[in-house]
Amino acid sequence: MTETLATKGEKPPSFTGGKKNWFVAVLANIKDGNGDLQPDVPADALADYDHIETIQSIQAAIESDGHKTVFIPADRNLPFSLRDIKPDICFNVSEGLGGDAREAQVPALLEMMRIPYTGSRIMANAISLDKTLTKRIWRDRRLPVAPFQEFIIGDESLRTELRFPLFVKPAREGTGMGVDLKAIVNDEVELRERVNYIIKIYKQPALVETYLSGREFTVGLMGRWDAKKYSRHPEWYDEKYGYHIFPILELDSSRSVTPGVYSQAAKSKEVDEEGAPGYVCPADVDPELARKLQNLVIKAHMSIKAIDVSRTDIRLNAEGEPVLLELNSLPGLTPGYSDLCLEAAAEGIEYNDLILDILYLGASRWGMLEARELHLTRKK
Repeated sequence: MTETLATKGEKPPSFTGGKKNWFVAVLANIKDGNGDLQPDVPADALADYDHIETIQSIQAAIESDGHKTVFIPADRNLPFSLRDIKPDICFNVSEGLGGDAREAQVPALLEMMRIPYTGSRIMANAISLDKTLTKRIWRDRRLPVAPFQEFIIGDESLRTELRFPLFVKPAREGTGMGVDLKAIVNDEVELRERVNYIIKIYKQPALVETYLSGREFTVGLMGRWDAKKYSRHPEWYDEKYGYHIFPILELDSSRSVTPGVYSQAAKSKEVDEEGAPGYVCPADVDPELARKLQNLVIKAHMSIKAIDVSRTDIRLNAEGEPVLLELNSLPGLTPGYSDLCLEAAAEGIEYNDLILDILYLGASRWGMLEARELHLTRKK
């Protein structure tokens, strides 16, 4: 079993004088390291992976508070690297090496090895990547989702509640993978062609849902019920649920390379690059809509048991009502580029503070931090 500060019996660091000098391993899959990919993968197979510059930014942020860091690629050698390097805690942004629930692979490994880590645990990471399962859970919780159907073979009969135009995408991918202008289908012929394409190329079911023509938003969330006790910035978090809701970011795809579709091609462009969507944050929304979006983000996060940090995508339907699209339990953390980072910057949160709060929220779950003594009255 890998030793941590907690298992060694040492006094954990505190915010009132304890020395914080952890050895933090940043775990990630990088776009340059693709030796573990299977053959015949789609062209956007590495879309979820990070550039090494992002990893270096995360390391610099962690080191800014006195910790030491190391980058460990989340490849097939990861179990042996962890055994040899023996980090105190892992900052996990790894996407996995393919297959169902790939984003849960590293959390499962870390729990087996009893190594503390940041972000959501196994189940939430597995669920959030499976868009169909996520929608079923949300629907059962009476949260708004568009009518949907999963196609496994490709020749299943279309359910009567689904009306064209429809939207087709891989059921278990992220970062707009498998999404382009052909994702919107207007008749039976286009539907079958696109469904069969997704099943063949991405080797997984195709998710078909009612196309939502309204405005698109994404909203980040950080924290949990006891976040105030462990955060370097307890003032960020509300007293009722312990969450911090970031400013609402609107994605204006009308000017992107795929008008009306937030595609992988659009996401891959720099924020101000020609063909990129508009990133409007804070979004210009009325207070009532803002309240609905914020409440949905909390409920979406809690219903799949995500923890500490997530980002939820929402789109308005033809009636102007918000509908949940998907939840990212491992939101991107590229400074000046990733949605969550843009939202944090819009309210004046420095990148280093964002990363460090994710680290300390994770560490506190493993007994690595002493809680502040706060005299709070929790709202019922």
